[in-house]
Amino acid sequence: MAIFLNKDSKVIVQGMTGATGMKHTKLMLADGTNIVGGVNPRKAGTTVDFDGTEVPVFGSVAEAMEKTGANVSVLFVPPAFAKAAVVEAVDAEIPLAVVITEGIAVHDSAAFWAYATAKGNKTRIIGPNCPGLITPGQSNAGIIPGDITKPGRIGLVSKSGTLTYQMMYELRDIGFSSAVGIGGDPVIGTTHIDALAAFEADPETDLIVMIGEIGGDAEERAADFIKANVTKPVVGYVAGFTAPEGKTMGHAGAIVSGSSGTAQAKKEALEAAGVKVGKTPTETAKLAREILNGASA
Repeated sequence: MAIFLNKDSKVIVQGMTGATGMKHTKLMLADGTNIVGGVNPRKAGTTVDFDGTEVPVFGSVAEAMEKTGANVSVLFVPPAFAKAAVVEAVDAEIPLAVVITEGIAVHDSAAFWAYATAKGNKTRIIGPNCPGLITPGQSNAGIIPGDITKPGRIGLVSKSGTLTYQMMYELRDIGFSSAVGIGGDPVIGTTHIDALAAFEADPETDLIVMIGEIGGDAEERAADFIKANVTKPVVGYVAGFTAPEGKTMGHAGAIVSGSSGTAQAKKEALEAAGVKVGKTPTETAKLAREILNGASA
């Protein structure tokens, strides 16, 4: 089972013909992702050869969807052009747009998020500034390494790309139903709560690992949601316990101001909702392992 992405997903890549798009399209294909096309108006009508797999290039998202039945787009579009690329995907009503791009102006992210909402939320946006999502053994939309884990029973949602990879590696013997990197910018599409709800509804997910970080109140809101709506065990980790106040750490959204947004406050909110929170990623993986082993004992 999977959330948002599975073996039947037909994926296009906006920005496929750029250096980053080419590199990661090749890796996604190697992971078994069904990539049916790329989008670049200047190279429409051409094809790109990825080790014997010919992938056609279309002039627009709408054309790619019409010709291929695509239902997922992964965006490797430079920050200055990302807003227009997301708006194009939303106008085409593609069900899922995965925005990998880092460094998009917050104003642009807010604008395309509001645009998608005004259009009826027919397009789920994941990101920006995220590693994408993977359903191991089925499909990989983004830049998550496909060889660090296997299919399994854990659902993972994370603000951090590298911590996503570490957690998948730490629990590689158990495996994952899906892993979703939601991104660390102040304005993102899919939230912790959206992923928690999807994992709660997924019969093949037995336990959820949620990785947050300092800044904002997303983790506190997720804790309230878990308390009210999630029956499955949730294990958490919050990055940034030693972060100084007022300094942005790594992600644009990772800034502590006053007493709000601290790792300790988030940890306490999650624990009050019954979530076991590790002090390190390794300790978090150990907690997940203990819960699953206890359930199967």
